[in-house]
Amino acid sequence: MIGVQLAQQLREAGLTWKPALGDRFAIPDRDLDDEVFVLSNMTIEVHSMPEGPVIGFNGTTEWALDDVELDETVWLPREDQLRELLGGTFRQLRRGTAGYEVLIDLLGEERVFSAAAVDDAYAGALLHLLAAAGAG
Repeated sequence: MIGVQLAQQLREAGLTWKPALGDRFAIPDRDLDDEVFVLSNMTIEVHSMPEGPVIGFNGTTEWALDDVELDETVWLPREDQLRELLGGTFRQLRRGTAGYEVLIDLLGEERVFSAAAVDDAYAGALLHLLAAAGAG
């Protein structure tokens, strides 16, 4: 799983989140940085409100946390979600000297992104794509 800091970099680069069941997220800057939450249809759901989507915590007695606005959260995409977001640019995942390497092809130019964890290698490639999309 990617960390909150890398997830925030993805969000700042333009990655948008359309919450779905099973998605993981964090709530930084509220003394909950080390907590990972999962959207489910039992305890944590997305509610549509006039001011925008909020994430509701149903039946939680551990914290004084009823709901949180979507922009106060940061999505922690899973490996499969990161790979899907790479779309047709994704070419290969392989073991490398630094751990894992993700190979993408962007407009005929192959690029390799290395990291100790698979998710981080995918996230690095996605950061590159988002930066390229923002520059274009």
